Amino acid sequence: MQALASLNLGPVWVPLGKILLAYLLTLPVGWEREHEAHSVGVRTFPIVAMASCGYLLIAFPNDPSAQSRALQGLIAGIGFIGGGAILKDGSTVRGTAAAASIWSTGVVGAAVAMGRYEVAIGLALFTFLTLKILWHFKQRINREEGGPPATSR
Repeated sequence: MQALASLNLGPVWVPLGKILLAYLLTLPVGWEREHEAHSVGVRTFPIVAMASCGYLLIAFPNDPSAQSRALQGLIAGIGFIGGGAILKDGSTVRGTAAAASIWSTGVVGAAVAMGRYEVAIGLALFTFLTLKILWHFKQRINREEGGPPATSR
């Protein structure tokens, strides 16, 4: 019991706060995707952001080359996850917006871990707005070109 009392939990709150911020910034993106009945949604996006944040928080903060290698591996790993969201059906390719969104939310988590909050907030906001608002423009373009209506956001 005395060992627990001697623990200094002060340094624990900063990383937990960063992980929570990554979660909160990407939750609206996941919610938007889930709301539109996509297979990648409210669980995936915050988890990708939190994991990205966590990986960089443990990647030797005083060694820029180690952080760089961790970031490179993270980018490749997120690309792999995003690639799984892309589906080809004949001449149609679906899921590219989901893949790009996964990649973006991964960068949100990485930016939070590195203290680049302005980048994290901007990416989260613009990713959400792109998914939410530009869908209507895509629909209009498809109608004007005489193509089939877009079936998913």
